[in-house]
Amino acid sequence: MNASPLSRRDFVKSTALATGAAALSAKSYAAVAGANERVNLATIGFGLMGRIHTRNFHALPDARVVAVADPYQPRLDAARMVVGSEAQYYRDFRRVLEDKNVDAVVVATPDHWHALMTMMACAAGKDVYCEKPLTLFVGEGPWMMKVAERYKRIVQVGTQQRSGLHYQRAKELLLGGAIGEIVSVQCNFFRNVSPGIGNPPDSAPPPEIDYDLWLGPAPQRPYNPNRAIYHFRWFWDYSGGQMTNLGHHSLDVVHWMFDIQGPRAVTSAGGRFFLEDNGEVPDVQDAIIEYSKFPAIVQFRECASGGGASSMGSLTFLGTKGTMLLGRDGFEVLPDKKVNPVNTFAKIIGGHPVGGPQPVAEPEGELWCAAARDKSGDWKTQYVEHSKNFIACVKSRATPNSDLKSSHYVSATCHLANLSLKLGRRLRWDDATNDVIGDKEASALLRRPYRAPWDKELKTLGFA
Repeated sequence: MNASPLSRRDFVKSTALATGAAALSAKSYAAVAGANERVNLATIGFGLMGRIHTRNFHALPDARVVAVADPYQPRLDAARMVVGSEAQYYRDFRRVLEDKNVDAVVVATPDHWHALMTMMACAAGKDVYCEKPLTLFVGEGPWMMKVAERYKRIVQVGTQQRSGLHYQRAKELLLGGAIGEIVSVQCNFFRNVSPGIGNPPDSAPPPEIDYDLWLGPAPQRPYNPNRAIYHFRWFWDYSGGQMTNLGHHSLDVVHWMFDIQGPRAVTSAGGRFFLEDNGEVPDVQDAIIEYSKFPAIVQFRECASGGGASSMGSLTFLGTKGTMLLGRDGFEVLPDKKVNPVNTFAKIIGGHPVGGPQPVAEPEGELWCAAARDKSGDWKTQYVEHSKNFIACVKSRATPNSDLKSSHYVSATCHLANLSLKLGRRLRWDDATNDVIGDKEASALLRRPYRAPWDKELKTLGFA
């Protein structure tokens, strides 16, 4: 009766690891002594995003980074400069999962590692902040949801716009009918990176990288400088190109705002036509996402800037009363003018002859909706707020802003676009079964095998 109370960390470990399925409610969690103490995190992957997350979490008063894992030694050295000598540094992420001092992990690796690392972390009793895209292929999403539920883990997905205050205000306006009924949504990202990333020869991996561990569940390939570190995104083994990168960010906002689970159908076209390098994913891609009430048009260009590079993740919502331009720095509502349809037709090419529509008198300057402008957005603040939300949910066990289920359907939508491009046809989708309708060839491509020995990890988790 006089024994010292369990700390929050010991409580999580004793329940999650001993039973394998902790039933940790917000009430029971808050009752544990030390529930307000810092959450100890480990970052897996100290690349472009991993560095941002490590800095943000380490600066929060109720969190601290106690470990970093990365198979590339120079990045571990760089992480030490950010976090300090008190943290632990590992080449192998499995040491993080074994570290009983770690409460939660940040998975900021290449895409092909996201699902398996998240599931392994959940099984080890860790909560997870996983970068987007959530998955490399559609089948991983249901696996992740089952594992997270089995071990009662919190999983936040790195689509930080959901934590942005101006995105929340924009959502309120759109759902309140500020621009009328939504007719369609457009996402364009154009830039010119010609002639591409080059075509270096395959070679032996440098000693500072554990290339076999970097590959993980991906197929065995010879080492190539463009296949590792940043440029992994341009190869199908590890990613889905801009569709699963910026496309995921943009479509995530659409799904979140309008409570969309998945599309009815997806059609996409394009290819890698113009960049002269060894990359594989499209440098030109157009996708039509058919939702139940409106379509989304997603376009990417890596070989043409279209008069100027588009901002990352920007969206255009077209409504029956006006248009909203939404990006990471803010939004603007542009009202449509009220015009008598007769006058619209009557003024075509200088007007119609007798018998055609003729102009009629009407008031000038009337608008269908009110103009609005908000330039308060700050991408750095959105990352910080998303990190705060994750830590708060680790403590309360509440559902985070970017939850696992909704993010799975965003990732699945992006994967369907890429599959449509590869197969050259429209794909119909069934949310209930997580399957393509009436297309066995497409259905077979919703899963990929994991390379040994990582296939055994998947079997250990209960999936063949």
